[in-house]
Amino acid sequence: MKVEVKQVSGLTMIGKGDSNHWVVIDSVKIYKGQDAASRPMELLLIALGSCLGMDIISLLGKKRAHLNNLEIKLEGEEAKEHPRVFNKIDVNCVFYGKDLKEEDIKWAVERSYEKYCPVGAMLAEAVDINYSWEIVNL
Repeated sequence: MKVEVKQVSGLTMIGKGDSNHWVVIDSVKIYKGQDAASRPMELLLIALGSCLGMDIISLLGKKRAHLNNLEIKLEGEEAKEHPRVFNKIDVNCVFYGKDLKEEDIKWAVERSYEKYCPVGAMLAEAVDINYSWEIVNL
């Protein structure tokens, strides 16, 4: 996998990978950014959430679960000193569907973070990641 990152203006950058889709990245104004796009650490959390989500949705499909929607909320606790890495990441998955079973949800979440999600596997080497979920049966 290869990506390229280019400066647009100041700290505003664009990046593109093998998928050929550009992503805009920026920083806050106090660091001379324009505050016009996602920051790198936000993108890291987005990558984790979307990786988990894709796995979980696919796994629940194998269980024939009636999932209408999935929301994943992530919160990263940053170190106080530089480099401001994440010390802890809390992941909360909210499942919306009909007759969703706790054991199916638990199985899918655990399979995703234990086996399938490469973003989570890499991050777990450096940071404590806590997973929780809620089920909203419609």
